[in-house]
Amino acid sequence: MLKTKHLAIFCAAILFLNSAFLVLNESDFVKKPKKLFNGKDLTGWKINGTEKWYVENGELICESGPDKKYGYLTTDKFYKNFDLSLQFKQEANGNSGVFFRSTVDGTKVSGWQVEVAPPNHDTGGIYESYGRNWLVQIPDEKEGFLKMGEWNTLRIRAVGDKTQTWLNGNLMVDLDDAKIGAGVGGIALQIHDGGGIKVRWKNIMIEEL
Repeated sequence: MLKTKHLAIFCAAILFLNSAFLVLNESDFVKKPKKLFNGKDLTGWKINGTEKWYVENGELICESGPDKKYGYLTTDKFYKNFDLSLQFKQEANGNSGVFFRSTVDGTKVSGWQVEVAPPNHDTGGIYESYGRNWLVQIPDEKEGFLKMGEWNTLRIRAVGDKTQTWLNGNLMVDLDDAKIGAGVGGIALQIHDGGGIKVRWKNIMIEEL
């Protein structure tokens, strides 16, 4: 009887320690959303090109410079599978974009862009630079989701071959593409060429999956 009681206590202790170990390890490996932009400076980012990138009142601002050329702000780190959300407000014509699994050499970008553009120009659609061009354009019935001159929320989820985008909570793109799935690179914000562009960004958060 005594041996049976000791055995039961021993088994209970093992179960307790094992449960504690599992809880500890689960908390160690769960990845929570983190800020890509700290609201103070461009730590963690690199400027590519001569266009303007600066921080003002906790917001990240991109603005055309005198050269009126393409410009990119790229993350130092690469992100493969992730759920990214951010807010943007377009001033002037607001032609910009959010690149993912992308690399930049000078101001030549290789990868995929989620479009940020003026009304009726496919915000939320997916474009492949120096490749197949438009992969998904936005139908007319979804163009009204963009609020020009106001804060908009853009979400991008990329897992393996699947990429999904949402604009202000509305699903814009649900795409399966093997070439995107094989892509490797970082996150980048764009200033389009042509001049006269100004876009404000804030609350840039990413959850690695």
